[in-house]
Amino acid sequence: MKSKIYNVISICITLVFLGCSTSKSFESQIKVHRNQFKNSFLENPRSPLEENDLKYLSFFTPDKNWKKSATFTKEDNAVPFEMPTYSGITKPYIIFGYLDFDVDNKKIRLQVYQSAQKPPNPLYKNHLFLPFKDTTNGESTYGGGRYLDLKTDDIKNDKVVLDFNQCYNPWCAYSEGFNCPVPPSANHLNFEVNAGEKMYTGPVKKK
Repeated sequence: MKSKIYNVISICITLVFLGCSTSKSFESQIKVHRNQFKNSFLENPRSPLEENDLKYLSFFTPDKNWKKSATFTKEDNAVPFEMPTYSGITKPYIIFGYLDFDVDNKKIRLQVYQSAQKPPNPLYKNHLFLPFKDTTNGESTYGGGRYLDLKTDDIKNDKVVLDFNQCYNPWCAYSEGFNCPVPPSANHLNFEVNAGEKMYTGPVKKK
């Protein structure tokens, strides 16, 4: 009897340990991603931010619940359209497909886009763009919405992982003078996405 009790206790301790290890691993991955995100501003000559500005960047605490498995459906009849930007110009995109997932037992569908620029930029050949808005905008996050980047290679067997912990602000959140796409109404969420980058707290630069 005692041996059975010890076995049960041992199993419980192992499960707790594995759970903690997985959580730490996830948090470590997000930490690495955010460090790379900050460093990218220093490596890009067009960047709106300098090293002294990075202290104004802030993020929600990593949350595994905002790492969603989505079902992908291809748009077979994609027609190029002009997506507005906050500067007033437009940029050509197509609806590449649709992403279906659950949030608190509610079915959510977002559109994912691909640039229709001609000739295509080879650097963005496999790039997919997921702009969205949610009810944190203008409160704890940038009022113009946030973005997620994907690659066509991320889609495997019509499944893709959306990690909202990696969503980020458009450069318009930091400075004037950029052409940041406005998230289409199809990607406006009526709930809070408390994940990813928060509102930039530094002064918005003028151009």
